[in-house]
Amino acid sequence: MIFHLTFTADWVAGVAAGEYRLSTRGRSLDEVGFIHCSFENQVNRVATSLFAGTSELVLLTIDPARVRAEIRHENLDGGDELFPHIYGPLNLDAVVEVKRYEPKSS
Repeated sequence: MIFHLTFTADWVAGVAAGEYRLSTRGRSLDEVGFIHCSFENQVNRVATSLFAGTSELVLLTIDPARVRAEIRHENLDGGDELFPHIYGPLNLDAVVEVKRYEPKSS
């Protein structure tokens, strides 16, 4: 599984539109070119760095086998750690779980 953090309102808007198109906090798929995702061991680190001090987050659990768009494992910042990126809109039926998420302090 791969994971994506977003605000509840952004997920609700994606459901209403029939597909999810937000790359990361405040940036769209059209702006960035892909949807940022994480592996399970990366989720809290991403949450604390990108969403510190916020609330109303949900964690999407995504089954990569159901994603229609291409998924690439890459690090575009030049590091060794890879992150899954979805190069296209996220089809809603690939999301197998949506749950509230609060970043855990380190």
